Amino acid sequence: MLVVLAAVNVAAKYGPPRTGLVAGPLVALGLILLGRRVGLSWHDMGLSRRTLVPGLKYAVGAVLAVAVVYAIGVAIPLTRPAFDDVRYHLQFSAALMTAFVVVPLGTVLLEEVAFRGVLLGMVNRHRGAVWASITSSVLFGLWHILPSLRLAQANQAVGAVLGTDLVGQALAVLGAVGFTALAGLLLCELRRRSGSLLAVAALHWATNGLGLLVTAALAAVRLA
Repeated sequence: MLVVLAAVNVAAKYGPPRTGLVAGPLVALGLILLGRRVGLSWHDMGLSRRTLVPGLKYAVGAVLAVAVVYAIGVAIPLTRPAFDDVRYHLQFSAALMTAFVVVPLGTVLLEEVAFRGVLLGMVNRHRGAVWASITSSVLFGLWHILPSLRLAQANQAVGAVLGTDLVGQALAVLGAVGFTALAGLLLCELRRRSGSLLAVAALHWATNGLGLLVTAALAAVRLA
């Protein structure tokens, strides 16, 4: 499973455009089949129908919470530069496509099925909930090494604090890995409380998708 995820990570970074959009759903399906083959139940992977309604309630709350946080972040001048990321300076149509198609199918689906679904279920079965959350979250942090290689150059706030030289880039990567590992712990706890991948997928999408839309909107306003 780890070999497959590593290969997908490298392919998404250095392969043809939209590689993740194609590989993500296929690999997610393969991991679910793998989980079932090794004896995981639908509940073990957060895919039980019994937890669909609780998961939906948590999902709505998570999206609303992220929207409020982002609205506050945009309204405060001190935190507004955090949304200045050149990777997401997109035209309106491209931003919508990325937020509502690429992010859910190319990022959220695979990462949630892999880290909070199958992997969490496997480790939980053999080592318990604590080790499951730690293992999942550490690997989730390491998963973000390649995507964060240009973070110091792409994000104005990060570059201003850490610098854009080699040391600054290294610190940005370490910070991204640490931050996403902590985020992984939060997502694992939400998965435990809700019992559903729907809740964590919604929070994950809101963090990425809404953040992208806000960044694109602010860039469009500045350029107007």
